[in-house]
Amino acid sequence: MAKQNRSTISPQESTRPINRVALYARVSTLNNQDPEMQLAELREYADRRGWQVIEEYTDQGVSGCKESRPALNRLMTDATRRKFDAILVWKIDRFGRSLKHLVNSLAELAALGVAFISLRDNLDLSTPSGRLMFQIIGAMAEFERALIQERVRAGIRNARAKGKRLGRPRVFVDASRIASLRAQGRSWAQIVAEVGIGKGTAQRALASLPKIG
Repeated sequence: MAKQNRSTISPQESTRPINRVALYARVSTLNNQDPEMQLAELREYADRRGWQVIEEYTDQGVSGCKESRPALNRLMTDATRRKFDAILVWKIDRFGRSLKHLVNSLAELAALGVAFISLRDNLDLSTPSGRLMFQIIGAMAEFERALIQERVRAGIRNARAKGKRLGRPRVFVDASRIASLRAQGRSWAQIVAEVGIGKGTAQRALASLPKIG
């Protein structure tokens, strides 16, 4: 009998009884975001269900659209070692915003018999209704992301059509002034502070001047 392709496995076709859980949290920026808010709710939920929290995995300052995340990679490795019976996340978009990534990861967890539960989405993929809801949520999230990308591209096309310059404005560099300051014995630190440009830019400007003699 041919072996079933992992990518075609329905998420959580069969799971073991849940006793040990892993918590996963992610914040996309380091400023003004704290994963502790997510983890506190996850701990409380696990405690109410009588589950033992084996380990907490946290990615900080990592975008959801990146499939490679240090803590997530370690979480999936530990799943293959059967360190826990379920993965508990705050919201499904904390685990990943790419539908392809979600489907592949959940198929791998299903093959390992590890449940996946999203607290705020009321999503338990160990149940038939949870599996159906995942397909709907995943498709909507991917569709929303595609819409945002298209809006951004449309905005860029519109700006270019109107003749607007995109990107950083060009910086005027007075190479002669830089040469004069160097001739006066000024250090590069003094020059960049006075001219208001980076050291590398100032050095390139000086190097671009024609050599005399």
